[in-house]
Amino acid sequence: MTMQELYLLVPLAPLAASVAVGLWGPRLGRSVSHWLCILGVAASFVASIVIARDVYAGHVFNGDVYTWVASGAVKLSVGFLIDPLTTTMLLVVTFVSLMVHVYTVGYMADDPGYTRFFSYISLFTFSMLMLVMSNNFMQLFFGWEAVGLVSYLLIGFWYERPTAIYASLKAFIANRFGDFGFIIGLGLILAWFGTLDYAPVFARAGSLAGATLTPWPGGHWSVLTAICICLFVGAMGKSAQVPLHVWLPDSMEGPTPISALIHAATMVTAGIFMVARMSPLFELSETALAFVTVIGATTALFMAFLGVVQNDIKRVVAYSTLSQLGYMTVALGVSAYSAAIFHLMTHAFFKALLFLTAGSVIIAMHHEQDMRRMGGLRRYMPITYVTTVVGALALSGIPPFAGFYSKDAIIEAVAKSHVGGQAYAYFAVVAGVFFTGLYTFRMLFMTFHGPERFREAAPHGEHAHAAGDPHESPWVVTVPLILLAIPSIYSGWAYVQPLLFGTWFGNSIDVRAGHAVVAGLATEWHGPLEFALHAVATPTFWLALAGIATAAYLYLVNRSLPAKIAARFSGLYTLLVNKYYLDAFNDWFVAGGSRWLGNFASRYGDRTIIDGWAVNGSAWLVGVASKAFRRLQSGYVYHYAFVMIVGVFGLLYWWGVR
Repeated sequence: MTMQELYLLVPLAPLAASVAVGLWGPRLGRSVSHWLCILGVAASFVASIVIARDVYAGHVFNGDVYTWVASGAVKLSVGFLIDPLTTTMLLVVTFVSLMVHVYTVGYMADDPGYTRFFSYISLFTFSMLMLVMSNNFMQLFFGWEAVGLVSYLLIGFWYERPTAIYASLKAFIANRFGDFGFIIGLGLILAWFGTLDYAPVFARAGSLAGATLTPWPGGHWSVLTAICICLFVGAMGKSAQVPLHVWLPDSMEGPTPISALIHAATMVTAGIFMVARMSPLFELSETALAFVTVIGATTALFMAFLGVVQNDIKRVVAYSTLSQLGYMTVALGVSAYSAAIFHLMTHAFFKALLFLTAGSVIIAMHHEQDMRRMGGLRRYMPITYVTTVVGALALSGIPPFAGFYSKDAIIEAVAKSHVGGQAYAYFAVVAGVFFTGLYTFRMLFMTFHGPERFREAAPHGEHAHAAGDPHESPWVVTVPLILLAIPSIYSGWAYVQPLLFGTWFGNSIDVRAGHAVVAGLATEWHGPLEFALHAVATPTFWLALAGIATAAYLYLVNRSLPAKIAARFSGLYTLLVNKYYLDAFNDWFVAGGSRWLGNFASRYGDRTIIDGWAVNGSAWLVGVASKAFRRLQSGYVYHYAFVMIVGVFGLLYWWGVR
């Protein structure tokens, strides 16, 4: 098999499995359906490994596979760009997707929509692979919209639940706001560059560095700044950045495997990947980089605050995802693109692990998700507990776990940057370290330590252990946990050197000399062990430990204190519990405003203008005109002859005057 055929195999294997299971799943049966989808993703993962080895040997591919339409000089095609950035994403997406597929066999075992679910997750994997492999903006947009559509189907998978329907619609609509900016950016690229292929756009970007737009008289905008900000607005929707983040916590209404697949390693990282791919454009706009930095810093810090007050185990991990996406976005803003992708990779492993361990707990607790109804589970679920500890240490940035190397690299890069908003960003990412340790170990201690609160009567009058005491999940659930825990431990120190300070990304990421903060860190690099030892002398390490110690004191030693703090600072607590009232604002302004606009358009646009003036008005005008002209149709010949004579004299007079 040639390399080009392998490129095709990567996205088409999950697509073929999805189509087969989607059309004939009930006939094929559950076993055949899940094996088809698992083998399809496994084939993509193996092919991605072979492709990565080929790229590491120096073989990069950029070419079209199929031309969809050509109009003049504009060509829209399906093509692949296979370079180090692409292969990094391929390995992450296919590996995590494979783990989620295996995990789903156990988690969804009793669900009547079993085969439909497997069809959806394979289709989602295909969409994400097409996005990261694209060599042009048109295919990027196809993958961009496809992952949004399939995520809508997956979040609303349990469509009998009103909350799931609401969450899926919320995700779809919130992403439409971001995609509106994204498509404007694509339109500007087509208008100014005359093509949608990456290579010519990147090659000509420097020549447009001084070009300006005039949206109104006297207003002058940099073309590249407008393009980059519009593209990043799309990333704000997909990667859930403030204020377009509101959809992600509610999307926890979907099954837990989707939380791991969409919200840890794939869909939410699409925006991060896109900005890294567009580095040749973003590097030419200081304004766009500053905008990205401030948005990312705000998301990193303020979403960490919300994680501290959540009681739903999946929502704690969801707000953690928002915060960590903020870290990645800050790295993009300070031109540390390689650090952003490195954190994307490590985060995919330990965050997918945490989502799947949360799902394992939910299985054991008979679908109870409130951590206040848990406690003491470590003696019942040893494998889930140990893997959760691994994920928590990695997320908190404790060396030598994976999250430490990638997160610490971002913080150091921000410290060396001079982009606009750098001081605010540095404060946000450093302060966020404390709150990350606090909410992560708060979740761990409330779930696995302390008294066994699941034996208490639930609010609806039942007991959480009505179907028996909690027990460890089956092997199809625990094996993916172990396999994800392994890279959560070692991928940081194993890959920090080649990904950050080596030549792995090559020319796939472009950084201008004045923005090369990662290159500045390379001068201080002496190895992963020295990097970890150096952390002891930095405030971030001690802030992480302080967050963990605070969680231990509040939720193991003095468990009554959190309630007293909440009562003492009731105003702040209410603000956080209500998520800064952004959901209420969206319900009032966005949803309510949309309904008002729709009612206004229906009442005055449809009924008054279209039905009243255009339709009924036309009928009235025809009726009036008919009545007037009917008087002329008398039926007498001499009347018609008289009109003809008058007409002839009128014509003769007109000709005579001329």
